[in-house]
Amino acid sequence: MRDVAAVRTRSAPTPRMPEPSPPSDARLRRLEGLAHLLDDAIRLPVIGYRVGWEAVVGLVPGLGDVAGLLLSLYLVFEASRFGLPKATLARMVFNVAVEAVVGVVPLLGDLFDAAFKANLRNLALLHAHLGEDRTRQHTADRRFLAAVLVLLLGIVLVLCGALYLLLSAVLALLPGG
Repeated sequence: MRDVAAVRTRSAPTPRMPEPSPPSDARLRRLEGLAHLLDDAIRLPVIGYRVGWEAVVGLVPGLGDVAGLLLSLYLVFEASRFGLPKATLARMVFNVAVEAVVGVVPLLGDLFDAAFKANLRNLALLHAHLGEDRTRQHTADRRFLAAVLVLLLGIVLVLCGALYLLLSAVLALLPGG
């Protein structure tokens, strides 16, 4: 009886789970095009460095920064539809936030925007997720979350220290203090 079962399993093809359908190539191409447009569309003559329209539009005070932020957040939203882990989405939002916060500084923020290229960074995170090396991506996500927690802890400690110094100064000003 065992031999018959062994012969059957050898001769019959083993059923496999169907491969998950690949993400829409059109969606991915659209995101790639948007990231290219925002961060890499214009080649600067002579130096050959590439900048995107986000850096150019960012030169318009206020409106340019808001437009760039909204387009970058749209890219993150569309990337989230590919089933990215929350930690990867947090990294993407962090990239956009850094670019938006530094971008508020006139001229220097625009130079930073042209160099930092948050949308291309986020596209690389999306490609890493869609690729085969998910363990490396998972490790990077954990390291990022650990770094964010350390940063937040540092901010809390600095704020506590500042509060202590402020209270000490106020108490010193009070009579009998």
